[in-house]
Amino acid sequence: MNEPHKSDPTPLGIYDRPQKFNISVVEIVAATLSILWLLGAAVFFMTMDAPETAAAPVDPMRFVITMLAVFMPVAMIWVAATATRASRVMREESQRLQTAIDAIRHAYIAQAQGRASLSEPSVAKKLDEIAAAQRKTETALATFTSTREAPPARALALPAPTGSADDEPVLPLGTTAEDMTPPLPTDVFISAMNFPENVEDKEGFNALRRALKDRNASQLIQAAQDVLTLMSQDGIYMDDLRPDMARPEIWRKFAEGARGRQVAALGGVRDRSSLALSAGRMRQDPIFRDAVHHFLRKFDQMFTQFAPDATDSEISALSDTRTARAFMLLGRVTGTFD
Repeated sequence: MNEPHKSDPTPLGIYDRPQKFNISVVEIVAATLSILWLLGAAVFFMTMDAPETAAAPVDPMRFVITMLAVFMPVAMIWVAATATRASRVMREESQRLQTAIDAIRHAYIAQAQGRASLSEPSVAKKLDEIAAAQRKTETALATFTSTREAPPARALALPAPTGSADDEPVLPLGTTAEDMTPPLPTDVFISAMNFPENVEDKEGFNALRRALKDRNASQLIQAAQDVLTLMSQDGIYMDDLRPDMARPEIWRKFAEGARGRQVAALGGVRDRSSLALSAGRMRQDPIFRDAVHHFLRKFDQMFTQFAPDATDSEISALSDTRTARAFMLLGRVTGTFD
C-alpha cells in the first residue's frame, strides 16, 4: 500500500512555525520618540529654576506627579507600539491559517478523487452490466409490444364465436399494453430499487427486468441510475452510507404531503463529505442539478402511490435500498426535509 505522506509534503507543512520578528519600523519610531521625550524632560528640569532654599523638604506628591509626567508618555508610546506589532502578527497568522485551510481542502478533494479513480473500474463495470441488461429488456419490450399488435389482424380470419356477445370481454377505447400488464409485486419492486448486488445476483437482475416493464417503475429506475452514476464520479456510493433509519409512520406522513420538521428524520444521512460534495456539485453543475430534481420528483410520485397499500415492514425494506438512500442524501442537500 502506497504511503503518500512519506514521499509527498503534506498540506500541513505550509503552516510552519512563525519566524521571529526582527526590529521593525514601529519599534524604531517608538524608541526614537521615547529618547526625544526623555531628553526634552531632562533639558526642562535642568533649565528650571532651582528652589530658593536648598534645604527645603521634598514634596512627595510633587515628586510622584513629576515621575508620571516624565514616564507616562513613554509607557503610552510603547503600549501603542506593542498593539501595532500584535495586530501585524495576528494578521499574518490569519493569512497563514487561511493558506493551510485551503491546502487541506484541496488535499481532501484530491484524496476523494483518488478513491474514486481506484474503485471506478469495478463500479463502471457494474453500471455497464446494468445498462446492458436494461437495453436487452427494452429490446424485449419492443418485441413484446410488436407481437401484441398482431392478434387483431388474425382475429379477422377466425370463425365467429358461437356464444353470445355478452360473454366477450369489452375493452375501453384506447387501452394500451401497459394497462393490461399485471401490477408489479411489491417484493420485486423493492428488490429493483436496490439494484443488483453483483454480477451473480440473478434475482436482482430478474427483478430489475420485471420492474423495467412497468412504466412508472422504469422512469424512477432510470432517474436513480442517472444520479447514482453522477455521484459515483465524486466518489459517493450508497453502500458507504449508514443513514439513521426513520420510522414507517414518518414515511407515511411524507407520502401524505407533510414537509419540513415533521419529516426531518428522513434526512438521516450524516456523512459530511458526501453532503459537502453533493451540495458543491448542485451549485456548480446544472446537469447534475436537473438530474437530482427529476429524481426527487419521480421518487415522491412513486412513494405517494406505494405507501397507502404497503405494510410497515415493506416501507422499512424500501427505505433501506440504494434508491432510498440517494433520496435521503439528495433530499437533505436540497432542503426537502428542512
